[in-house]
Amino acid sequence: MTFMQVIDCRTTKFDDMNRLMDSWVEATQGKRTATHAVVGRDRSQGDHFVEIIEFPSYEEAMTNSALPETNRIFEEMVALCDGMPTFTDLDVVRDEQLNKATCRRFFQELAREGDAAGFAECFTADYHDHDVANKEQDTRGADGIHEEVLGYRSAFPDFEFTVQDQIAEGDRVVTRWTWQGTHRGEMRGIPATGKKVTMEGTTTFLFDEHGKIKEGWWHWDVLGMLSQLGVVDLPKSA
Repeated sequence: MTFMQVIDCRTTKFDDMNRLMDSWVEATQGKRTATHAVVGRDRSQGDHFVEIIEFPSYEEAMTNSALPETNRIFEEMVALCDGMPTFTDLDVVRDEQLNKATCRRFFQELAREGDAAGFAECFTADYHDHDVANKEQDTRGADGIHEEVLGYRSAFPDFEFTVQDQIAEGDRVVTRWTWQGTHRGEMRGIPATGKKVTMEGTTTFLFDEHGKIKEGWWHWDVLGMLSQLGVVDLPKSA
């Protein structure tokens, strides 16, 4: 179970505190078990700070606390604070990264069902799509990405994505996916071949402040797909 520790403190020497945290990060390189740390300043009280540190488990947090470097930095941190910091230990019982959920909805639901209302909910009206397969003109708008998905669905009626991995950072989510489908309709001038195609790729989606996807970058093996359809011949590996 993921574990988080919340440190609440007051200080008028945040710049010194920040440098202290930098020195801890450097000193514990290769030793620390913390995976994520966020520091926030209270908007209404400028000397009030809250730090949230994430660990894979409570046991890993205790290992981190036992490091000599952690103990030394803690003593120096207390000296910079106006009073003793308070600590709250939290077992994480729910962790819902909403932008990742929106991406999963696209790959697992919208791409399969083609619901126009769903696309409007997930994509901005001025969405900008960058796809290695679209050399001449990028796809634009929620309607544009909807129509493009319908075009692939027309050529591969049974296609489906499988989400393999997702990484979220800030307002971006990267999804590694696999895709498969049977070529039963024309695709960009290529007549139906009846062949089954499999491929893999990654998509990076950028979100706006309202949680909608406003830009996307697709990287996938276009030549590999054309080779499986028998349109191009790829050189044999030695």
